[in-house]
Amino acid sequence: MSQALTMGMGGCRKICMATLILLLLQQTVSQAAWAQSSAAADTRLILQITVDQLRGDLLDRYQRHLSRGGFQYLLDHGIHFRNAHHNHANTETIVGHTTLATGAHPAVHGLIGNLWFDREQGVVVYNIEDARYPLLSANADVDDQTEIDPTQKAARTDGRSPAAIAVSTFSDELTLKTAGQAKVFAVSVKDRGAVSMAGHSGKAFWFSKATGEFVSSRFYYDAYPDWVTAFNRALPTRRYHNGQWKPSAALEQYLFAAQDDQPWETDLAGFGRRFPHAYGAPGEKYFTTKLTVSPAGDEMTLDFATQIISHEQLGVDAIPDYLSVSFSSTDYVGHLFGPSSLEAEDNFLRLDRTLAKLLSFVDRKVGLKHTLIVLSADHGGAEAPGTLQAQGFDVDYVNPEEWDKHAAIVDIKQQFGIRAKLIDSFIPPYIYLNPEAVAQAKATRLQLEQAIAKRMIQLDGVYQAYSSTALTNGQVSRTRVAVAAINNHYPARSGDVFVVFEPHRFVNHFDGLAVASHHGSPWGYDTYVPIIVSAPGLSSMQVYRAVSTRDIAVTLAQWAGTNQPSGASGDVLVEVFEGLR
Repeated sequence: MSQALTMGMGGCRKICMATLILLLLQQTVSQAAWAQSSAAADTRLILQITVDQLRGDLLDRYQRHLSRGGFQYLLDHGIHFRNAHHNHANTETIVGHTTLATGAHPAVHGLIGNLWFDREQGVVVYNIEDARYPLLSANADVDDQTEIDPTQKAARTDGRSPAAIAVSTFSDELTLKTAGQAKVFAVSVKDRGAVSMAGHSGKAFWFSKATGEFVSSRFYYDAYPDWVTAFNRALPTRRYHNGQWKPSAALEQYLFAAQDDQPWETDLAGFGRRFPHAYGAPGEKYFTTKLTVSPAGDEMTLDFATQIISHEQLGVDAIPDYLSVSFSSTDYVGHLFGPSSLEAEDNFLRLDRTLAKLLSFVDRKVGLKHTLIVLSADHGGAEAPGTLQAQGFDVDYVNPEEWDKHAAIVDIKQQFGIRAKLIDSFIPPYIYLNPEAVAQAKATRLQLEQAIAKRMIQLDGVYQAYSSTALTNGQVSRTRVAVAAINNHYPARSGDVFVVFEPHRFVNHFDGLAVASHHGSPWGYDTYVPIIVSAPGLSSMQVYRAVSTRDIAVTLAQWAGTNQPSGASGDVLVEVFEGLR
């Protein structure tokens, strides 16, 4: 072989090199298959942990205060992929969760945003709403406490299901491989954080602020299991009645001790901008909302997760089960106070202890030696403009409400003979055009969309805009941002023009409530997330090569020996198999 490789004839060199590569690939695949089968054989539980709005740098920022049993345990016993990113442009909760679950771009799995406009029905759609499957709990949909999460208000029904997910998830493939014998569960404060990860075949539970209970829909059950009813009757919120969120350590120990009560922080219904934050009495209107925007939300999620493990007997036999736990408080706290705040720091430290309790419980009930753990995030998060202004940045919030009156848009209407209102709605990041205006336009849809996209960059805070038709037809330059927009584009749901704000610029209000920080862009602070994989036999390692969040579902499939999710386009994280001792 070595002589053949040194021959001068180019053709022979190519043939022999191809033969060598084939042999090496066969050897690598054979070794990987052996590693997969031997490692997976002893795996009884696959635990997928998703932290909402956990930007990739936060582990380093707070590592000196980590407990031994939480994040630090995963770092000490797992592989930390330090250069992991989402590769789609709309970094919102449902988009990231579904990408983690399916290994697919939103252009394939279909969940392009928390909201979209359904052109056939003529209504705004919440991503997992489904009128066919109402909630099992009475009055759980009577929820007027959603100022921090107006996507809930946009839903026209309390019904929930994964029907909008166009492809299979890893958990679906695990169910198929085991002929339904694998138990698949997901829990989160957010309904979309649970439904997306449970897939089409699992069971999902989430927290209802209206009732203070963990609920599910008729897609999953005809009636609650007895243990769920007992858990809710015991009042998951009881320990927070008339309580407060206080710093969990002495102030001098905090990096952001001086960043309490910043002027851009949000005072939600009297929760305040500085410690302590009072939850109030259980009968007060915003009591349960205040729990979700504090570490209490994650602690209640932990409580319910442990009940799933115990009562559903996860990990008790050789057939591997799956549990997704999505912690949401980091996201809510980040929105209200910003990621560089005393509240965000204390929430992270409390989350670390919550995570340690979860891992300790899993060790007692299943054994960490029988558990594969993967931790990641649905997206990162932007710094509050006020934080950046103090560092010399010239940034501020964006206000799209006046776009339709801007001279650039008025000129387009005159250019194309449009009399009607041009922009029907802006559901970030998509502009949806008024059908009447499109009908009046003396131009093709592509020409109209491209003209709008070209003029949008004249508006304050807009970096770039793309015609939906051009994205569909591949008629855009292949820059990183444009590719991210293509990866996000699902023609049946995406808007007519995709708008990308300038770095560190975003809309700062939800349904009239101002927020300190947001996410949803293709910029690094929103796409950058951690990936940590921990399992028996893995050597601790830090990996610096670029990887994608789509790689997680593909890697889990390889580990468990399932088919890849049907829309997956990620790559196997080979270090997971190479790192086996």
